[in-house]
Amino acid sequence: MNKVEENRAAQYLVFQLGENSFGVDILRVKEILQFSGCTTVPRTPDYIRGVVNLRGNVLPVVDLLCLFQGTPADATRKSCVIIVEIQIQGDRAEAGILVDSVEQVLDMAPDMIEPAPNFGSGVPTNFISGMARFENRFVILLDLDLVLAPEEMRTFSPRSNG
Repeated sequence: MNKVEENRAAQYLVFQLGENSFGVDILRVKEILQFSGCTTVPRTPDYIRGVVNLRGNVLPVVDLLCLFQGTPADATRKSCVIIVEIQIQGDRAEAGILVDSVEQVLDMAPDMIEPAPNFGSGVPTNFISGMARFENRFVILLDLDLVLAPEEMRTFSPRSNG
C-alpha cells in the first residue's frame, strides 16, 4: 500500500450484532439481503446457519453472533445477510454473514481507526483490523479473511474447545 492509499479515508459497512457495532470494508460487500431463512445442512457447527441460493450459487451463511458468543441470533425483520467476498487459501470465495441489522456506510479517516487492543496472549484479536471511534462509541472493524477462515472459526467456537 502506498502513502496516498494509507492516508485515504475508507468506507465501512457498519452493522449491529447484539449490543456491539461492527464494520467491514465496503469493497468486500457484494450484496445485502433481508434474512428470510436458509437451508440447514446436517452435521455443521451451530454457527453455520445454513446455505442460501443466490442466482444459482450456493453460499454458506455464518451466524456471526453464534460464532463470537456461542448463542444463535434470533432472526427479526431487521436481520440481514451480508454477502461478502473473502480469500480462503488464496482463492476468492463468497459467503453470507447473518447480522442483527445494517446501520450505515461510514467514511473513516485513518486517524479515526486505532489498533486492536491487546488482552494478552490468551485472547486472540488478530481477526480485528482496528477499532474505529464514531459518535462516542467504538465500531469493531473485522478482517473478514480471518473471521471466516475455516481454521479461525474453530478458535471462536465454544464447542470446539471441549
